[in-house]
Amino acid sequence: MSQTVHINNMPELPFAMEEAINRLRINVGFSSSDTKKVLVISTVPDEGKSFIAMHLWYQMAKMGTPSILVDLDLRKSITSDKYDIVADDGRKNFRGTSHYLSGDYPLKDAILHTDIPGGDIIPNMNNVVNPAMLIESRKCREMLDSLTESYRYVFVDAPPLDMVSDGERLGSICDGAILVVRCASTSKHLVRNSIRQLERANCPLLGIVLNRAESSKGTYYRKYGRYGRYGSRYGYGYGSSDYYYGSNTADENEKHKKKHIGKSK
Repeated sequence: MSQTVHINNMPELPFAMEEAINRLRINVGFSSSDTKKVLVISTVPDEGKSFIAMHLWYQMAKMGTPSILVDLDLRKSITSDKYDIVADDGRKNFRGTSHYLSGDYPLKDAILHTDIPGGDIIPNMNNVVNPAMLIESRKCREMLDSLTESYRYVFVDAPPLDMVSDGERLGSICDGAILVVRCASTSKHLVRNSIRQLERANCPLLGIVLNRAESSKGTYYRKYGRYGRYGSRYGYGYGSSDYYYGSNTADENEKHKKKHIGKSK
């Protein structure tokens, strides 16, 4: 039986940062009607892809678009703890995605309803050492396909592409991907590899989120040159806008950071 939960730790974002997420939401809405299963993924850990997935889903649902967030980062998910997801009776021990994919009960019993009408979530409550069989199973594909019948968007929080094959596999069963890149951290080479992996999975790249990038005027959002179907990249966060993922190596990123350290907050 479906449960109702509360997300107790959903921080209120600074205005400009919220506007950046809102712009991303609007541009996702420009995608074709066939784009329903949206993969939110990064190249390496700690680029902020779970943050983007959560807040994009949150804003989409708040605006009245039926949306569900499916946590398929089955190895290292922290969503439930980070956002303090709690049931009406105070329980935190829900059955999540790994339970559903390895269990035998109806999908409706795995869906958690939130305070937002039309905003549901399936968190991962039990990390798995080797979830490849679950992700590659027919049940995983059928789960996502079934959810598209009830929701306009199914946002999939996926594991990083550079770590394991799980992310690429999920890309093969999604309609498009948003690639999250941490500014001044992820090299151009790694980002290109991620784009190639998505292409190999036949998962269209919908756009790139340039995370933790600040414009030279101190704002949190900056529009970049044309890229992908949306024709723009999205940047927000902390640090100088002069930091960008185009540096070829970590050493070059560090040199660039020292050069512009006076521009950072």
